Amino acid sequence: MKILNDLNQEQLKAVEYNTGPHMIVAGAGSGKTRVLIYKIAYLIDKGMDPTAILALTFTNKAAKEMKDRIRSLIGKKAAVFWMGTFHSIFARILRVEAKTLNYKPNFSIYDREDSVSLVSNVMQNLNINLENLTPNGVQHKISYLKNQMIKPEDYGKTMATTLADRKFLEIYNEYNKRLFENNAMDFDDLLLKPIELFKNNPKILLKYKKQFKYILVDEYQDTNKAQYELLKLLSPTKDKVCVVGDDAQSIYSWRGAEIKNMLNFKKDFKGAKIFRLEQNYRSTKMILAAADSIIKNNTEQITKTLWTENNDGEELTLMRASDEKDEAFQIAKRIKKEISARKLSLNDISIFYRLNSQSRALEDALRREKIPYKIVGGVEFYRRKEVKDVLAYLRILTNQNDEESLLRIMNFPQRGIGNTSISKMIAFARKLELSLFATMARVFEVIEVKERIQKNVKQFKMLLDKYTDLKDKLSIGELTSALVDELGILKIYKEENSAESMARYDNIQELLSAVQQYSKENPDAKLDEFLAEVSLVSGVDQYDEKVNSVTLMTVHSAKGLEFPLVFITGLEEDIFPLSPRFDSDSKIEEERRLFYVALTRAQQKIFLTYSRSRYRFGEVAYQSKSRFLDELDENTYEELNGAGGRKSGRRKRDFVDEFYQESYDDFDQERRSLRVGSRVTHQLFGIGKILQIIGTGDQQRVTIAFEESGTKQLLTKFANLKLI
Repeated sequence: MKILNDLNQEQLKAVEYNTGPHMIVAGAGSGKTRVLIYKIAYLIDKGMDPTAILALTFTNKAAKEMKDRIRSLIGKKAAVFWMGTFHSIFARILRVEAKTLNYKPNFSIYDREDSVSLVSNVMQNLNINLENLTPNGVQHKISYLKNQMIKPEDYGKTMATTLADRKFLEIYNEYNKRLFENNAMDFDDLLLKPIELFKNNPKILLKYKKQFKYILVDEYQDTNKAQYELLKLLSPTKDKVCVVGDDAQSIYSWRGAEIKNMLNFKKDFKGAKIFRLEQNYRSTKMILAAADSIIKNNTEQITKTLWTENNDGEELTLMRASDEKDEAFQIAKRIKKEISARKLSLNDISIFYRLNSQSRALEDALRREKIPYKIVGGVEFYRRKEVKDVLAYLRILTNQNDEESLLRIMNFPQRGIGNTSISKMIAFARKLELSLFATMARVFEVIEVKERIQKNVKQFKMLLDKYTDLKDKLSIGELTSALVDELGILKIYKEENSAESMARYDNIQELLSAVQQYSKENPDAKLDEFLAEVSLVSGVDQYDEKVNSVTLMTVHSAKGLEFPLVFITGLEEDIFPLSPRFDSDSKIEEERRLFYVALTRAQQKIFLTYSRSRYRFGEVAYQSKSRFLDELDENTYEELNGAGGRKSGRRKRDFVDEFYQESYDDFDQERRSLRVGSRVTHQLFGIGKILQIIGTGDQQRVTIAFEESGTKQLLTKFANLKLI
């Protein structure tokens, strides 16, 4: 293939090697995506049936870009092949095989918000109201257990030791039961159900093993236990497996990713060959030297040395601020200066932070300086209330068992069906083992519901029946436009005429445009296919690099992206790294990998910022500089003081740093008592400050303002708090 001339020597070897299992260890900016694209194109050009190739990625955006580039390389030969995220590919398989699992093919896919809502309803029905069991916390724990392939029965045997554990187990069981009754799966089920399907049905497994002659996995360092199990199950032969990744960019253990999947590849796939892509095409020599000085402090890694033919570049610049407002102000002023000096566009610049809560001060400063910005990974478009309301209507048209969607729209727009009436209908449904949708047809039998409300329910049911009948007669675009028009949602928001209502109006108009676009591009697509696609869209999928504005995002959201100019903010202990004092070495190593990811997003220039104080938990907290700044090679950065003067990177830690850096070498956790004002860390909710303590002994309760999770009331006995 002529196109292979575009590859360097090591990339070429990795593309052409196909005589055994192999792992491509691709350092940051080393052309990983190019190698994966060329490898698939090479396989197809050599005669492999495109439908026999399964390529698994981690974002829809990456999958789409890769498909487009492969088609541009080899044309019509690549018309059809299986490429997508783990969740989208296995959702596709599950729709084909749903009946084997006693599901209907039109099952709904619940995002995190839907799952939290279902957990909340389950807890109400079970009358569980413990302080340390919140819907958000329970959903997070269920998701983590599913990613670890721990079923309720397994949890009950080995982990349910306390009252809270046993109550959680009740919720976990009922949650799964309700998902099934709703003909719905959550995100984690999209990985667990295929494993169940394949293990219990050898013929179906054999069918897909025969179909997929070659499996490729992108971002292998991010795979969790379930994804690893699926790869092992589906591998046609151990020879036809290629995984690509970078252990130094493994940053998702909190959602179940296991770096050992990459570290143990040679052990798991006997005779596996390793290719190392070490030439970096993205960054300057200075940036790579800084990143290398950080990552070499980790012990758990595959050795590699990144190098580049790019220019030396500038030193990194370290900026010290008095507080978060000063930090944001300095960044905003610096952006204006750099745009002028470097002739950059706004979309060449990104600001990274460790916690979403850090964005507020940055946004305030950018607005004051009239610098346009966009946030990636904030409230995603398809997760906005008004958009989810319309999507809930569409979901009911395809899946009448979807009780969560029905509850969401039962009284939206308002039709006089209150929570009391809904509760009575649900009780009737449970008693007769009916779905809530079926109960609507028999609402006149629910004598506790007033006649006026019964009529409203009947009218609502007639509306849903009408559009259920129309969904196979109209295009998706026509159906959605007609439904929104009849509901009068746009009119309601327009008449309200507030800033918030007009934003909601614009978002629904944007949704209608998106549906029309999808309908034009996929004229034969069914409604459930559209719903499946939007349910799997992530925040990064919606990132548009063409919009000319500064990008704000967490470092986790930044992985896979690159920018000429990068600001990495909040480089302080307890922020970046996050709560390190009682963490294991493996967690600190992951925080260090996260900092490495942040550094290696930059092409030309990096600014690092930290504050002496920061407003946290309702008061000013004095901050200590991040340990990662001390790990940086002193020859790779210079420091600006607040007045704009320069200092050498070799500056010794000054008195103020030492004054606020406590020693925890001999820390005795048991001897310190909780008190109002104490800062603590919680396994699920993160860092917080104690606002109130009530009671003593086993009945003691604490009220804590958590930085990311809001205010919670917990029983001290079960909370397992650690003092900071």
